[in-house]
Amino acid sequence: MSRAPFLIATLNAAVHDRSRFNSASPALNCYLREQATQDIRRRVAACFVALGDDLRIVGYYTLSSASVPLPDLPVEVQRILPRYMAVPAVRTGRLAVDVDFQNQGLGSSLLINALRRATEAEIPATVLMVDAKDEQAAAFYRRHDFIPLANSPLTLFLPLATARSFILKNTDEP
Repeated sequence: MSRAPFLIATLNAAVHDRSRFNSASPALNCYLREQATQDIRRRVAACFVALGDDLRIVGYYTLSSASVPLPDLPVEVQRILPRYMAVPAVRTGRLAVDVDFQNQGLGSSLLINALRRATEAEIPATVLMVDAKDEQAAAFYRRHDFIPLANSPLTLFLPLATARSFILKNTDEP
C-alpha cells in the first residue's frame, strides 16, 4: 500500500466542514453531517476524519466500545480467550470515503488507522468489530482478513493480536 497524503484527525465540528462530503451513500453522508457530533458529545462514538490539503473531509470512520458474545466467535478464537459470556471489543460502525477520493487506498489507510487506535487504546479489547453496510463493504473487510460472524455475515471481526501483525506490515500508513 502506498502512503496516502492525508491527515487523520478527530472530527471537530467547529473546524471541519462536513457539508461537502459525499460518499455516494446517503446514510453515511447523513451520519457525518447530522449525527456524528451528537454521538461524540454523548460519548457514544468517536469520529476520525481524513483531511485533504485544503482541510476538506475526504473520508471518515467511527469507533465505539462494544462486546461480542463469546459463543458468536469461531471455536479457534474462543479457545484463546477467557471464558466470559462476552468479550470486550472495539466497533467500527462506519467507514466512508468521498467519491472524489475512492480507489486510492484511502479506505485501507483509514482501516489501518482504526486498527492502530484500537490496538493502542488504554482500555483493552480483544477484537475489532465492523458492521458492513452491504456485501461490497463486507468484501472490503474480508480482503483485510476480517472474519464474518457465522450468524451475521455482515458483522465481521479481526482479533487485535492479528491486527498488530497487520499494522506492522503496513507501517507507512497514517
